[in-house]
Amino acid sequence: MKRVFALTGFVLALIGSPSHASEGHDHGDAPVAANTNGPQRQADGSVFLPKPAQRQLGVRTLVTVARELPRTVELNGRVLMDPNAGGKVQAVVAGRIEPGPKGLPEAGQAVRKGELLAWVAPSAAPIERSNQAAQLAELRAGQALANKRVARLRELADTVPRKDIESAESEAASFGARAAAVGAGLNSRDALVAPVSGVIASANAVAGQVVDARELIFEIVDPSRLRIEALAFDAALAADIGGAALALGEERLPLTFIGAARSLREQALPLSFRAEGAVLSKLAVGQPVRVFVQTKQKVKGISVPVASLMKNPANQTIVWVKTAAESFAPRTVTTEPLDGVNVAVTSGLEPGDRVATQGATLINQVR
Repeated sequence: MKRVFALTGFVLALIGSPSHASEGHDHGDAPVAANTNGPQRQADGSVFLPKPAQRQLGVRTLVTVARELPRTVELNGRVLMDPNAGGKVQAVVAGRIEPGPKGLPEAGQAVRKGELLAWVAPSAAPIERSNQAAQLAELRAGQALANKRVARLRELADTVPRKDIESAESEAASFGARAAAVGAGLNSRDALVAPVSGVIASANAVAGQVVDARELIFEIVDPSRLRIEALAFDAALAADIGGAALALGEERLPLTFIGAARSLREQALPLSFRAEGAVLSKLAVGQPVRVFVQTKQKVKGISVPVASLMKNPANQTIVWVKTAAESFAPRTVTTEPLDGVNVAVTSGLEPGDRVATQGATLINQVR
């Protein structure tokens, strides 16, 4: 029995005591091995991106082609209304705004040419209105006397010369016309009508509002016909324009050059362009835009989307080039503007390189 208790105590002692592995076989808290099958940045700066990760990130590449591209200048511009397809509604006289038959129009509402938008009831000083009312009363009294004289002369038509009757009739008609004119002036309202068909771009009218003469009340534009004005600080650029485009996000809107002004504004030469297309619905009058003017000069380069351009830690412009099925390498490039959607890479790329166009931002974030 003593031997059994002694053996049991020895086994329990072995279980409770910590065990130590031999040298070279330590199985303590070792760091977890890194996942070598996921996206990761390599020591040389390239990125390993497996095929499943490429599909998940939506990575797309483009095979580059070198060709002659137009040298482009980026200008600051703004959107203007077409003078032949837009108009302004201003008050001719000072007065109070009164709604039209359909109420006061609001911004964004479509209107037709000749449509009544509102009324302006002229405002006058009390003494002026009193003088007009007194003049109207005097004219109406004179008209009544003239009508009675005409009636008497007609009764004596056999003894009164015809010319006296006609003179009296003319005097009565004159009094009536003058009274009607003064009365219309007292009760008249200035009609504000739409000069063109289009959309209300701005509305500055409230029922009962008092406006001054020549004050802008409504502005009407045709969204499908707008003008783009850009300022060029090089006056010689006007004679070297081969094309132009407007960049709206990832969309490109071609522009037609109309002409250049012959006077400087803010030390710059205004250039006018015509814009047409469905993209115009995203523009508003007065909106600042970027205009890319393509000159007749050429530069040899490679066209790549703007979305392909990234910045490295040294703040250099780079693109990611697919060097293998699952490997992307950064390339430092120099670029020039092209059309707002694409840029011209003048150095750093070779024809045939596969440049990442979609998902380049995500590739640049892999660490």
